[in-house]
Amino acid sequence: MKSSVETLSPTRVRLDVEVEFAELKEHVDAAYKKVATQVNIPGFRKGKVPAAMIDQRVGRGTVIDEAINSALPEFYGKAAREHKVLVVGRPEVDIKEFVDHEKLHFTVEVDVRPEVTLPDFSKITIEVPDAVVTDSDIQEQIDELAKRFGTLTTVERAAKDGDFVTIDLMAKINGEEIDGGKASDISYEVGSNRMIDGLDATLVGLSAGDAKTFNTQLVGQAEGETGDVDVAVKVVKERILPTIDDAFAKLASEFDTLAELKADTATRLDRLKKMEQGAQARDLLLEKLITDLDIPVPDKLVEDEVNAHLEPEGRLEDAAHRAEVDLEVRTSIKSDFLLDSIVKAEAVEVNEMELTEYLVRQSQRYGMAPEQFAQELQKQGQIATLVAEVARSKALAGVLGRITIKDASGNTIDLEALRPQAGEAISEEVAE
Repeated sequence: MKSSVETLSPTRVRLDVEVEFAELKEHVDAAYKKVATQVNIPGFRKGKVPAAMIDQRVGRGTVIDEAINSALPEFYGKAAREHKVLVVGRPEVDIKEFVDHEKLHFTVEVDVRPEVTLPDFSKITIEVPDAVVTDSDIQEQIDELAKRFGTLTTVERAAKDGDFVTIDLMAKINGEEIDGGKASDISYEVGSNRMIDGLDATLVGLSAGDAKTFNTQLVGQAEGETGDVDVAVKVVKERILPTIDDAFAKLASEFDTLAELKADTATRLDRLKKMEQGAQARDLLLEKLITDLDIPVPDKLVEDEVNAHLEPEGRLEDAAHRAEVDLEVRTSIKSDFLLDSIVKAEAVEVNEMELTEYLVRQSQRYGMAPEQFAQELQKQGQIATLVAEVARSKALAGVLGRITIKDASGNTIDLEALRPQAGEAISEEVAE
């Protein structure tokens, strides 16, 4: 096989491939065997029809077409690997010439990943907001802790934000109850906005024994449809919080005084906010690189992804929405090209421990056991995608350590000092 490559644009190439017939022979033989199992010729059993008889009754051209269709992916793949072509789109094949018993000549045009020229990361400076812990931040944490030690007491009054209610719900469309639209004895915190749009506003002012109907966008089996929801309040309970004092500090923590608890809370918040600066710097660096660098994107790849997004919504002709999705897709593809270029330049490799840690974090996000999550990824053929995500995250973290990061006050931030100590929790957002 002989092949050459021609660059048509920064994101598209043409491969020219010429294959000697001897290299096609095994595909031709396999094609004869396949056709032999598909034809009925009197006097011959299926699968035992001689090649000469197939040529006479079916035509050698049919066999050759089958052989070429079978052979093209193999020879195209070999040519792409030979010229280190990183394919990102569907190939367009053009058979230029076929001479039986001599050669096959074809070309392939395909979109490829562009070459991305990376900057000198040591010369980049990123500014992030100051890490400021306010008294209200501390008090908010203390209040959240107090809620864990609160008690619920039934009250004979109308519900208000912060109360817990026991309710029955029934969802209807055009007056008809929908499948799965009924639920009873649900405990719900008014104002938490964790269920159906409009529920919180409806509950405020209702007492035990009251009922009301509101219109909303439904969820679950009827997701996306608008319907009416009947809500009936059975019980209203008020959460009684403990007095926040030294006794509370002893009850809720390892500290003897409220002052010590607040001081520890301030220290933890300060460290968390500083770790968040690392996540902010990461996002700002990625945004800056995508904006500053010339990263061409194949238009056909963008169009295919945009259409795949819009078609299920029935919005292929929505020009405004198409423009919005087009921008999102282009930015996403640029990000992937950029990060993969960094992975390559930095020779990043992913070890088993890093892959496992990432898999565990992702499984928690989806509320699944790590083993179950891994099995689902394997079923869907997504393990390679997971490895790529870990490699990209690792590559970006690596270059992040080489840039200069300053806060709004001009202080230089040492990311190494912000790494969690042994046994110390770190938020998923920062970890990624």
